[in-house]
Amino acid sequence: MTLSKDRIIDNVFNNTGLNRSKSTELVETLLELMKQSLESGEDVLISGFGKFCVKEKSERKGRNPQTGQDLLLKPRKVVTFKCSLVLREKMNG
Repeated sequence: MTLSKDRIIDNVFNNTGLNRSKSTELVETLLELMKQSLESGEDVLISGFGKFCVKEKSERKGRNPQTGQDLLLKPRKVVTFKCSLVLREKMNG
């Protein structure tokens, strides 16, 4: 099952004693701070969890899978995630 934003808010609500609106505000603020950092090109490091990195993709050749037509893909930024050693060890037992 996927962990959604609503389930994160519910967990914060159930585990912190904050009311639902404060829990929602807390999660929304955290996500907004992460988005702002990534938009400005900064990495987001959460100790014991992992690192979200902004990577630059250069212009490259591509192909439309439906038509087979060659395309030129524009340069863009993507976000990658690298999990921490602590998280990797927990996942792998």
